[in-house]
Amino acid sequence: MLVGDSVAMVVHGHDTTLPVTLDEMLLHCRSVARGARAPLLVGDLPFGSYEASPRQAVEAAVRLMKEGSMDSVKLEGGSAPRVAAARAVVGAGVAVMGHVGLTPQAISVLGGFRPQGTSGAASAVRVLREALALRDAGCFAVVLECVPAALAAAVTEALRPGGVPTIGIGAGPGCSGQVLVYHDLLGMMAHPHYRRVTPKFCKKFALVGRQVQDALAAFRDEVRSGAFPGPSHTPYQLDERGTAELSRALRAEGEVGAAEAAEAVFEDRERERAKEGEEKE
Repeated sequence: MLVGDSVAMVVHGHDTTLPVTLDEMLLHCRSVARGARAPLLVGDLPFGSYEASPRQAVEAAVRLMKEGSMDSVKLEGGSAPRVAAARAVVGAGVAVMGHVGLTPQAISVLGGFRPQGTSGAASAVRVLREALALRDAGCFAVVLECVPAALAAAVTEALRPGGVPTIGIGAGPGCSGQVLVYHDLLGMMAHPHYRRVTPKFCKKFALVGRQVQDALAAFRDEVRSGAFPGPSHTPYQLDERGTAELSRALRAEGEVGAAEAAEAVFEDRERERAKEGEEKE
């Protein structure tokens, strides 16, 4: 289970993953760890938490492990500095998942959320070399994001002898495994802004967002009409004696209107009971 920096977009409402901080990631990691103890938990190292130096990467990874209760971490990119960071983190005793292809933290350089390895053999080979470099740095798995299916299958085959699986996201069926953001696969978000940034490769296995919208609209309508809360959802009541005592106390405080409001609640409830009794008869 991956606690991804995509939380910046699907929970915090940002247009990219860049704004989420390490402290925010720690909060989400701890929350997931409390509810999902059995799976392998992977925490994303967010943008700005590991790029400066291998030492910074180790410090951030250790925090995700110690404070976030993660089993491993993921970092993006296969350039020489990223490979050095992965090697340092692995050397510090933390399992690392690599990530090549589209690396959302690098959209400033990539020019947006664009597929990778599609502009000729050279770009495809670069993705392959980055994946192999991450394997050699000690990564136990590599995410392949937004690359052609043929390239993903080729990278998966190249990594197979080393026992390093690939996890595909928008990379076709030839990867060792697949991952999607659960907000996407559950169809949780129905806001026009979210639809604008939803990747093309996402498949909705449910339309939870529509159900949420319908439920919220029903709640609004029942509150406006006075239908909610009704008697069945108003469990805490005063009997006649309690109502009388409250009324006297309120009148003693000079709150005549408040006393009348409390009495009206009791009277309305009694009328409802009488009506229910007549209907049963």
